[in-house]
Parts: sequence; structure tokens; C-alpha cells
Amino acid sequence: MLRSVARSLAAGLVWTVAVMPLLAHHEILAKFDSAKPQTLKGSVTRVDWASPHVHVLVNVPDRARLVNWAVELESPLDLERSGWNRNSLKPGDAVTIQGIRARDGSLQVWGNSITLTNTGEKVLAMSALTSLKPAPSNQPAKPTPRWPDGKPRLGAAPGETGYWAKPSSTSLMETGAVVATDGNALLKNIKDIDKVAPFQKWARDLYEYRQRNFLKDDPMFLYCKPPGAVRQFQMPYGNQFLEDKAFGRIFVMAGGGNHDWHFIYTDGRPQQGDLRGNDTNPLYYGNARGRWEGDTFVVDTKGLNEKFWISNGGLPHTEQIHAIERFTRTDMNTMKYEVTIDDPGAYTRSWSASWTLQWVAGEELPISYCQDNRP
Repeated sequence: MLRSVARSLAAGLVWTVAVMPLLAHHEILAKFDSAKPQTLKGSVTRVDWASPHVHVLVNVPDRARLVNWAVELESPLDLERSGWNRNSLKPGDAVTIQGIRARDGSLQVWGNSITLTNTGEKVLAMSALTSLKPAPSNQPAKPTPRWPDGKPRLGAAPGETGYWAKPSSTSLMETGAVVATDGNALLKNIKDIDKVAPFQKWARDLYEYRQRNFLKDDPMFLYCKPPGAVRQFQMPYGNQFLEDKAFGRIFVMAGGGNHDWHFIYTDGRPQQGDLRGNDTNPLYYGNARGRWEGDTFVVDTKGLNEKFWISNGGLPHTEQIHAIERFTRTDMNTMKYEVTIDDPGAYTRSWSASWTLQWVAGEELPISYCQDNRP
């Protein structure tokens, strides 16, 4: 199915807009034009505090009338991390907004900063994602926590809280590839496509189409679909492992999105390799079977559908995909993540990638439920 879509869409595309790194979810450049700055001065009429993006509605004088603009901002979670909350602005506040215009000419802007006009106080500067960077530390990491049987703990020790986040890479590409992307996995240079992965032609064409259109069709943000396997470990809100040894399974809870969760079974049951997925979240996370190889937890996953993107950058996959993930907790604070992807429907050979995750201690997994609140 994806092959025919790729052939029809990829032809004739021209790379006309330079990709700029923005501190935003990756569909922003698809909707807003960074080459069209816009300043708005007006009065707040409403604050729509909803995921995936907060909106502030503002009445702006236009000659003899008022027109209502929609100012799109980051997610509630990111805004809260930057010090904002739903009461930072109230209806009636006079504001000055710096942003960029919507590509379609509608009365919408992406807000980069908001200032209270009467006092000059800047109540928002779009720096939300800086909070996702690992905090510097001069203290050596503690050793890897372990279960009584000597196996590393993938989750928190008794009486503690925490989760894995802050991926060292938010782009999925073959190990050894030297390719520059922004934080949303958009290529800085479209000519680097062939370095990313060993594509079959149709898959390369589809990946190029998604990149040239700034990932505007991302099903996770467009339709609130789950991030799915592999991609979940590149998302900003992290993941939590809850090890249920009594029943031979591990719950993997995803932060943000729709707070999705799925099982990795560790009881030795065979890998079915079909498309039945699992009982709780069929097809997006497939059949996941886990086993230990020394201190590395190895997860074998099959039975994935094509309804999600396996990476932030929009790499295609088919239902033939077979993913082998390896999790190695090297110390208290660091998890090495490795994945080998074998998908004869989309790639010419199997290939691997890796990055690290950082332990966020003393915090509960962020919770956010994606809503369709597009103006």
C-alpha cells in the first residue's frame, strides 16, 4: 500500500524552503512559514489549554474592526516546564506577540514570544525544549541498581520514582551515518537522504516526500496515534518500565501522547510473528518478547502495522518489519538503546542504530492526552 503512495507523491517535489531548527514539535514548519514574521498587538479573548498544542486567541485591531487571531504554542507539558501555566494569561490581558504566519494565509501564528503590553513583562519565550537537555553533574553516577537475582533493574528501585527520557538522538539513522538534522529529525540537507538508511526506492521516495513536506502528515500529531515501537524511545516525555516478575512481563508506559502502554512478555512464550499485536494496544507495538543476555535486555518484536511512523523523521516501514531492541543500563543514570531493523519490504538489508537515554530521578512519568484542538 505504501509503495503506490510513495510513487505518486514523490514525483516532482522541489526543496524550496530552508529547514530551520525550531524549539517546537516537528509539524510547525509544515503549518507556519519561518520566512514570514508577524507582530500582533491586541487583547486576549481565550486560552485553550489543551494537548497537543495550547492556543491563545487574541483580538487585534484592523482598521475600524477587531479580528481574532489564533496563536499556537507548545504543548501544556512543555509550557509548564518553561514556567508557564494555564493562568499565566487571562482574557482581557493586553499582549504583544512575536511569531510567524501560517502558510495558508489564515489568521494564525506560531508564537515565539508573548509580552504584556502595559508592563513590558515577557511572560513567554519559546525555550520549552531546553528543559529536555540532561542537567550537568559533577558527581559520578551510582552503580546500576539490581534485583535480588542480580539482573539490572530497568525501572525504579523500591521506594523511588523515575523514568527514562532525554534521548541523545531524536533522529533514527544507520550507525555510522554523519547526517545533520534538527531536533525534530528534519534533514538540514535534503541531499543526505541516501545516508540515512539502506532504502528500497519506494521507501526512499516516501521518506523524501515526508521530509520535503516538513512531516506534516505525521499520524501521531495529526491524528493522535501512538508513537509505536522504536519511536517511543525518541520522544521527549520519556518511558517507564514496570517489571512484573510474578507474571513474566514488563509494562512499558509512554509519557505524553495518550499515555500508551504495552507488554513485553518475558515468560518464554514463542514469538508469533503475526499481526495480532497484543491484547492491550494491538498492532502499534506488536508482539514483544524479552529475554536477558547477560546485563542486556533483548526485545524481539514482530506484528507491527503501517499506521505509525517508526521514527520522528518519517522513515517508512511495512508489516514485514522485525525489530530487535537491546537495553543496557550501564549505570544508575544511563540506558544504552540499540535497535536492529530487518524489513525486507522497505529496506535492502537489515541495519542498526543506537542512542542513550537518561534517568529522570524523583519524578513521575509526565501524563498528557492528545486532543484535536486545531482552530
